[in-house]
Amino acid sequence: MKPVCLVLGAGAGIGGTVATKFAQEGYHSSLCRRSDKEGLDRLVKNIEDQGGSANGYIMNAIEDNAIEEVITSIESDIGPIEVLVYNLGAQTGMKLLDQTSHKEFEWGWRMASFGLFRAAKVLCPLMLERGKGTFLVTSATAAMRGNMNQHSHAAAMGARRMLCQSLNAEFSSQGIHVVHIVVDGAVDAPDTLGKMMGPEMYQKFRETKGMEHDGLLLPEKIADTYYHLAQQHRSSWTHELDMRAFSDAAWWNSSIMLEQNRD
Repeated sequence: MKPVCLVLGAGAGIGGTVATKFAQEGYHSSLCRRSDKEGLDRLVKNIEDQGGSANGYIMNAIEDNAIEEVITSIESDIGPIEVLVYNLGAQTGMKLLDQTSHKEFEWGWRMASFGLFRAAKVLCPLMLERGKGTFLVTSATAAMRGNMNQHSHAAAMGARRMLCQSLNAEFSSQGIHVVHIVVDGAVDAPDTLGKMMGPEMYQKFRETKGMEHDGLLLPEKIADTYYHLAQQHRSSWTHELDMRAFSDAAWWNSSIMLEQNRD
């Protein structure tokens, strides 16, 4: 029986690529996404065509018991989940306070923090019984720094970071590895950056900053890091890691922070 890597938020960018990497390394990858069954089936078929093992679920993480039911089903019908990749996004757009609705603010929290809490409530007891398990939690610059047009996102991702710290404090000594991964930059992904920018602007951005310029984070290279984190020996576990393209300033050295410091 193969160990399972469950990816919650398996689009064509980080999530789908991480699922592919783990399948290539001998895991069974279970991919979950909210919509686009055709795209999900394509990801699963691509993994299988490369000799890997995978299956997919269309799941809305906001719905009651959706996360819990998927985890229970996988544990019962496929195998033990050794790695959870929590990759659900919580971005509602760049909006000032008066543009941010109550619904958007709550949705961000539900996706970023409450969903992770729900997954941990089901998975941690199972991992404790087995004496091992890994949570790889995708995060963002907003978890480290709030900006004036990111009320929902910053609050949601900040909560995600603190929940990761709390889970680590309780379960690390019992064999569960919790990693908070700050993706501090633009990812060359059609499902996220491509949709935000539109196809024409996205392609132009890739040509000027990405591709041979290496100025965009590549999902395949991100996936290599995720796999490495899952294989770390417990004597030298990483809890928090940030990554960005070589040409980008780190979040603490951004122009926004420099301007605030000068003020």
